[in-house]
Amino acid sequence: MIQSFGYELIKQEGLEEGLEKGLKEGFKQGFQEGLEEGLSKGMERGREQGYREGVLEAIALGLELKFGVEGLKLMPEIEAITDLGILRILEKAIRTVQTPEELRQLYQR
Repeated sequence: MIQSFGYELIKQEGLEEGLEKGLKEGFKQGFQEGLEEGLSKGMERGREQGYREGVLEAIALGLELKFGVEGLKLMPEIEAITDLGILRILEKAIRTVQTPEELRQLYQR
């Protein structure tokens, strides 16, 4: 096959065009996937944060109703807890503990 300057030029332009198109398509697909994944993760984090805030509100209400101001003094410590499982345990434990200190012992172990 005889290769000419024109053939090489067309070949080079084709390669460049293909590369550009591939990059655009790859970027578009990657952007779409990233957007979908980001939305999903963002929604999940939002749900977890909302759930955590609800549990903290329930704990504060329980402490206030059962122990008054003395119970609410625990809230800064409890709000620092990031484990939702522990927060749920504390929420339920308010029903059975006799003092704020007894509740504190549950999360300071």
